Amino acid sequence: MKFTDGFWMPKPGVTVHGCAEIRDTSHTANVFTAHISPFAVHHRGQTLAGPLLTLEITSPRPDILGVKLYHYKNTVPESPAFELNSNPQQITAEETADTIIIRSGKMSATLNKDRFSLSFAYDGKYLTRSDFKQAAYLTTSNGPYFRERLDLSVGEYVYGLGERFTPFVKNGQNVDIWNGDGGTASDLAYKNIPFYVSSNGYGVFANHSELVSYEIATETASRVQFAVQGEELQYFIIGGGSVKAAVSNYCELTGKPPLPPAWSYGLWLSTSFTTDYDEQTVNSFIDGMTERGIPLSVFHYDCFWMKEYEWCNFDWDAAMFPEPAAMLKRLRDKGLRVCVWINPYIGQKSPLFDEAAKSGYLLRRSCGAVWQWDMWQPGMGIVDFTNPDACKWYASKLEALVDMGVDSFKTDFGERIPDKDVVWFDGSDPKKMHNYYTQLYNQVVFQLLERKHGKGGALVFARSATTGGQQFPVHWGGDCEATYSAMAETLRGGLSLALGGFAFWSHDISGFEATATPDLYKRWVAFGLFSTHSRLHGNSSYRVPWNFDDEACEVLRHFVKIKHSLMPYIFAQSVKATQTGIPVMRPMVMEYPNDPLCHALDRQYMLGDSLLVAPVFYDDGHCDVYLPNGTFTNFFTGETVQGGRLISGVYDYMTLPVFVPENTLLAMGRDDRAEYDYHENVTVRAYNVTQQTVELYDKHGKLRATVTGSLENGEVKFKVDGDAPGIKFEVIG
Repeated sequence: MKFTDGFWMPKPGVTVHGCAEIRDTSHTANVFTAHISPFAVHHRGQTLAGPLLTLEITSPRPDILGVKLYHYKNTVPESPAFELNSNPQQITAEETADTIIIRSGKMSATLNKDRFSLSFAYDGKYLTRSDFKQAAYLTTSNGPYFRERLDLSVGEYVYGLGERFTPFVKNGQNVDIWNGDGGTASDLAYKNIPFYVSSNGYGVFANHSELVSYEIATETASRVQFAVQGEELQYFIIGGGSVKAAVSNYCELTGKPPLPPAWSYGLWLSTSFTTDYDEQTVNSFIDGMTERGIPLSVFHYDCFWMKEYEWCNFDWDAAMFPEPAAMLKRLRDKGLRVCVWINPYIGQKSPLFDEAAKSGYLLRRSCGAVWQWDMWQPGMGIVDFTNPDACKWYASKLEALVDMGVDSFKTDFGERIPDKDVVWFDGSDPKKMHNYYTQLYNQVVFQLLERKHGKGGALVFARSATTGGQQFPVHWGGDCEATYSAMAETLRGGLSLALGGFAFWSHDISGFEATATPDLYKRWVAFGLFSTHSRLHGNSSYRVPWNFDDEACEVLRHFVKIKHSLMPYIFAQSVKATQTGIPVMRPMVMEYPNDPLCHALDRQYMLGDSLLVAPVFYDDGHCDVYLPNGTFTNFFTGETVQGGRLISGVYDYMTLPVFVPENTLLAMGRDDRAEYDYHENVTVRAYNVTQQTVELYDKHGKLRATVTGSLENGEVKFKVDGDAPGIKFEVIG
């Protein structure tokens, strides 16, 4: 939301009441309070009219300072609100002649007493500042707003704000935090997170579930501006000293991800969206993969497992699947898990529509009628998850499917939630509920699966999300085109989402819209199998490899087996993600924050601590990859190269740039399946090791052994603490 016309002038109809002068202050053990005038007060007569703004500074957790600005006190709490893991910290206020320094642990905020400014530091290092009149209350023809503008240092980059497919560095972009169903080719996003992180090692989280508008070095070129409509604004400055630490501290506040089940890391195959299929077709896919030696872990039934026009009725289409329970058992006997597509909408033709409407389980208009439209399903209504009984009802429909043999649900949609002329069961603010709806939706489904399968056994495949959504993995990138450009924008989206604490992420291998060329299919397969979760899915054609060419089968088999062999490493990185909030797949700036050449990279990434991956984005097989300082080893060839430079090469379909940094112990296992005990019969590879440790877990995420490698007199020595039967060692470099 832009409020100014250039640098000096407000837009017509906008009045800016910027924070100008501190009038008085007070503080308790947990809250510092200041009253602020929007102008310098020279005589008592100026105090007779408002506004008078209130500033509150708190510390909800270590390394975090909270800032709340408000005009009128909001005596009726608005809902929904993000669930935060708050543990109020003690604060102190030290007053000098010109300033008040508010401290909590390593975080500090310095408030100028005369000409207002509020600057933030972590461990004595300056982070950012709200300068004179930049924090402001504004009146407009559309109602009141609060705005904050935080300074950017020279060379400072901003990242995050959810799964954004636009350029990875957000400087120069205007971003609206408003969930939308826009594919991957625009500035709309399925997963909007009002949290950004800076290359200078701190984050800023706006604690608002409604629309938050960002102007990042646009309306004011040297500042990040964010604004919300209403009488208050709350945000948190999150320290840590690095991008990685700031993201970890953000997850301490908003929630950490649980560990997905081991089987979910294998290859998923889908029926695709609008294709025709029945059990015979499904079996042809599965048997075809087996005949070609391609291990398959999960089979996914997309929308048409239910009868057309009746989504969702949660019943198998009897014409296509007359014996669903027996069919699911046959798939389980083949060693497969099953996922089925759902969404939170009930079409008017569904037998469940009248049942849900009569019981008050559907969102209603202000007149009392069920809110309906024809977009997606004719006459569809939206399940009202603010109604506890509606949650139980919806979960009961899914429970019947789980009892039948379904293991997981693809929780599609959740973005097209109306914000006008609607009444929620619990009285929630429609504008705040628009983004928040997905949190309730995915929570209901995830918790049902957790109740049925136990902790560690639950997994959804979700498209939409908001703050806290990382607690309900896994998420996928949505509807992308079958082009190299879309493959690149998909990666940008995943890297941006990772900086919001989303540890587990996937995408439609070879693209959703249209059908990829055999060349693109094979390149995307390599990218997809070097992601935490890997799914073949599309729109109007089957994504089995033999529909592309014979070589595609070889490529898919090759990379599936490589991923399986890497599972001891990938699963250990996943366990760490649940402990720290640090995503498994992460941008280069997170792992190499002190290398400025890594700050803008968005065509390569780290898969965990020790694998640098660069997908091939060109049909001539050419790829450039930047290696930071140090010694790296090509994962495929074993060739050692020196970093601090750009490496160019041409890659065949069986390879892509994957490099292992020096001083790495990489645990590898069997290649025939995704789920096995990752501490047994592993081979630990030592890459130019001086001193390093690696942890080995079983398939349930329990630590079973720690392996240490040390360089002694020119030879690498290994020590094993714990249970690691059949372990082997290999020294590389």
